[in-house]
Amino acid sequence: MNDAREKEATPSPEELIRLIDAVAKDKDRSAFAQLFAYFAPRVKSFLMRSGFADHMAEEVAQEVMLTLWRKASYFDPCRAGASTWVFTIASNRRIDRLRRARSRDQWPDPSDEADQPLSGEEIAITVDREQKIRAALGGLSSEQAAVVQLSYFAEKPHAEIARELDIPLGTVKSRIRLALERLRTLLDDDL
Repeated sequence: MNDAREKEATPSPEELIRLIDAVAKDKDRSAFAQLFAYFAPRVKSFLMRSGFADHMAEEVAQEVMLTLWRKASYFDPCRAGASTWVFTIASNRRIDRLRRARSRDQWPDPSDEADQPLSGEEIAITVDREQKIRAALGGLSSEQAAVVQLSYFAEKPHAEIARELDIPLGTVKSRIRLALERLRTLLDDDL
């Protein structure tokens, strides 16, 4: 029952585009409230996973949503999906915060530190996961595998994939969504 409510509450990519468009054209507060309810917790979670403390992640997530409100007219669904656009804003805000903190406090950049060598157990777990992911990818249709490869491994935007494969943008998005659902099903028990 909870899964059914969650699916109902999760807006489709097309609905997210419509909501951003309503904010851009009409400063629609209801549309913004729906976007806020959907994106704010996800952005905060993303920021916390990247190392931000709870209060800092909350503050930056608020900034991201304010940017969405102010700059919704800059969103171009032909260049990127709504989630990609919002998380790009979040990533940029994150980088800005890290740069400010580094210049103010002269904090070292974590990416400058050498990676610690993996233990034997970590290597075995990583190899096992990679094998399971490769097997799951083999369980996709050739069309789904192609869009996943181009989107996640070649890091191409959806519009570019549509042009390259000569298919509609909506088809690209649908194939990616279906592929991810299939991968989630295949990997849920394994990982």
